[in-house]
Amino acid sequence: MASGKRWLIAVTVGVSVIVAVPHLLAQNNEFTNNFKYISGQDVQPVFEGWSRKPDGSFLMHFGYFNRNYVEQPSIAVGPDNSIEPGGPDRGQPTVFRPRTNRNLFTVPVPADFGKKELIWTLTVNGKTQKAFGGLQPEWEIDPAGGANLGGRNDPELKANKAPSVTVKAASSVTLPSTLTLTATVVDDGLPKPAAARKAAIGQETPAILQGGSDAPVNVPQVATGRRREAGAAAPQGPTVTWLVWRGPAGATFEPATVPVKDGQAQTVATFSKPGAYVLRAIASDRALTGNSDVPVTVTGGAPATRP
Repeated sequence: MASGKRWLIAVTVGVSVIVAVPHLLAQNNEFTNNFKYISGQDVQPVFEGWSRKPDGSFLMHFGYFNRNYVEQPSIAVGPDNSIEPGGPDRGQPTVFRPRTNRNLFTVPVPADFGKKELIWTLTVNGKTQKAFGGLQPEWEIDPAGGANLGGRNDPELKANKAPSVTVKAASSVTLPSTLTLTATVVDDGLPKPAAARKAAIGQETPAILQGGSDAPVNVPQVATGRRREAGAAAPQGPTVTWLVWRGPAGATFEPATVPVKDGQAQTVATFSKPGAYVLRAIASDRALTGNSDVPVTVTGGAPATRP
């Protein structure tokens, strides 16, 4: 009789385990799936590497990864956004675009920097992340920008000079008005434009956003943001990309990345909050980049509406 009871208990336990397994698997899927969030996540600062300057000093290259698909946190320079030593302000951004943003700025360090570290500390949505920059040999960056073109290392690339960019725009705008920005780009024509390539099959549509209390089935901002239209070829010549470098909030640029035509590229900026902004134009020839910053004061009124 006792053995029967033990057998019954074993079956009961076994059934409990079998019933529990699907529940555990469901819980695990919540963590193993690549859930995509529109807001509420942190931003990871990233040390990209270092390069040498002719005077013997060095440049530390940084970017960041914003884990949000829509939210553009604004984190003022200070305890929550600092680079040390020499900071907290070492020229870093205070507005963070969604997702991956590589090689956006450099921080100079002296020739005798040695084995010291440059540390970027960033706290977003209550979580602190750090990037540590040092002069390890394996982190030296090719100054010709060959990594951006699949590791090319040829005479044409080494002769390439970074494009220069200047921006013409009004210094202030009153909401709900928008702001037109016109960039003039000077480039040496290198590297020569490659044959146009269409987007890979299956990559034409935006990701479906899942998981989390604030993640809907789809997010219009992702569908209409920085992605190209279905089947559109990537630009093969110089482009200008626009972003908010500093300010109280992000802004919308229509379009955000513009092919340079006849030496110019134009966009329209739409703001949601008044305040002092610094907008940055990044001119790229696909290997090297040049920047131009534009201060803009946005005054009160109703927020602008997208055209």
